[in-house]
Amino acid sequence: MKPAPFEYLAPDSLSAVVEIMSENGDDAKLLAGGQSLIPAMNFRLVQPMLLIDLNKVSELDYVISNENGELRIGAMTRQRRLETDPTIARQAPLIAETMPHVAHPQIRNRGTIGGSLVHADPAAELPVIMVALDGRLLVRSNSGERWISSSSCFQGIFTTDIKPEEVLIEVAIPPMAPRTGWSFVEFARRKGDYALIGVAAVITLDNSGHCIHARLVYLNAGDTPIEAQQAAAVLINEKLSPALYREAAEVADAAIEPTANIHASVPYLRHLSRVLTVRALDQAATRAMQKIQ
Repeated sequence: MKPAPFEYLAPDSLSAVVEIMSENGDDAKLLAGGQSLIPAMNFRLVQPMLLIDLNKVSELDYVISNENGELRIGAMTRQRRLETDPTIARQAPLIAETMPHVAHPQIRNRGTIGGSLVHADPAAELPVIMVALDGRLLVRSNSGERWISSSSCFQGIFTTDIKPEEVLIEVAIPPMAPRTGWSFVEFARRKGDYALIGVAAVITLDNSGHCIHARLVYLNAGDTPIEAQQAAAVLINEKLSPALYREAAEVADAAIEPTANIHASVPYLRHLSRVLTVRALDQAATRAMQKIQ
């Protein structure tokens, strides 16, 4: 199919984009990498009157680390750069490790971090990683700027807390605490396919090896990234072990709501979730233990 008729603009500054969005709101869509928006337009699931191309707005493409150790990533940063950038690999290795799971290299060459987050597909990896890393999203409109926590940003299938007139500028990732380990695992039928289910784990230990922070966040397990807080609480103040990983996986089962599809039943998806949770926790804990002096 072909998209419905639309007008097209390609401004070269963020201020121009913000002004155009303030005038058009719901009638306009922002084009970043186009890997999700263009197929939706071709199927006429989305029919904007105006398409605003961000690819000339170079000020939205950057990766920097500020004086506080916070990682700042511009909304137009390509997913391929997330995979290969040394600053990201050093400060947020969970992002770099996850990116090869996202579609195929050709997709990652065009897709952007901002596009994936705003699209808010519950089967996408980047929203899950943002929640696991306690990231924040900075948006701008004619009314000013505001920060949105990743834990509150994703509100439903393809739905976020970003208002129609707001433009996502950047994401911010806090510095990783000492003795922190991470892992991301998912199961897809073929490489590049959407995962049937997946999980990100982040664990921080004290000097004695007891867990002082844990996060478990699931993809394709509900309408949004699902954070299993009660499952993570099982690990707090404990010396980690395979038995604890299995207990946490069982507790997490109550938090997720996977949906049956042509490839997998709900019982099978729940089984996958438990298996992947144990694997993710084991890898994250192993990495954290390696950092204890």
